[in-house]
Amino acid sequence: MPEYTVMAGTLYLVATPIGNLEDITLRALRVLREVDLIACEDTRHTRTLLNHYSIKTKMLSYHEHNERERAAELGTMLQTGGNVAVVSDAGTPGISDPGFRLVNESVARGVRVVPVPGPSAFVAALIASGLPTDEFFFAGFLPARMTQRRARLAELRSIDSTLIFYEAPHRIRQALTDAREILGEREATVARELTKLHEEIVRGRLSELIERFSAEDSARGEMVLLIARARIEVESASNQPEADIATLVADLESKGLDNRAALKRAARELGLRRSEAYRRLVAERERRKKF
Repeated sequence: MPEYTVMAGTLYLVATPIGNLEDITLRALRVLREVDLIACEDTRHTRTLLNHYSIKTKMLSYHEHNERERAAELGTMLQTGGNVAVVSDAGTPGISDPGFRLVNESVARGVRVVPVPGPSAFVAALIASGLPTDEFFFAGFLPARMTQRRARLAELRSIDSTLIFYEAPHRIRQALTDAREILGEREATVARELTKLHEEIVRGRLSELIERFSAEDSARGEMVLLIARARIEVESASNQPEADIATLVADLESKGLDNRAALKRAARELGLRRSEAYRRLVAERERRKKF
């Protein structure tokens, strides 16, 4: 029979619901009741969960701005026999949330670290996405600035796995646009408000999702962006092969776009970076001059 009492001097990493308060394990509830202290990102947020289950355990704030100091403080408490549970506002501690420093501190002090598994937004999104689940790469949040975000996507372009990101609603359209331009056309999924009343899982090509989230009020709630490993080979609007970018640019210019806008549009349709599209355009025009 397993022992069901909390061991002294143990750090528990407790996963909590990402939205629906019913998504918590019996073990997690027991641990939260029995530990000496719960370290949480926002005590007001965690209090809602604790009050729902009539848990009276003392709480202490533990977030990205005080993580270094709190890790040392909690490490001393653990080393001297205290039991501490770490929770994030939602999901699993340490997954794009505080927890890493305290785990390292505890390991260095010889303190036992025990995971109490449960909800994780990116796992829930992955299994419902319809994209391959055999291999995936979780990259956390994409950088907020466009230059860094595009550079990060370029680094991940060759990874042969489903790519998973967390993204803020006000940046989702730009993230999708950058992904389309850097990674090329791919199948993708945006999952938002998982387990909550307005849960929505939107599937389609990156270009289709860009249109879906084009309106300012169409992106709300916590979001997970998933992108398939395989690029979709697409034809241009003029039914020319991908290599014939000069014809595509000329066709777009004939429809009223200036050269710069036509090149940008052609690069997007062909899944190329603008610099690569420009290189191909110059090369094709040079070849044509020779004939």
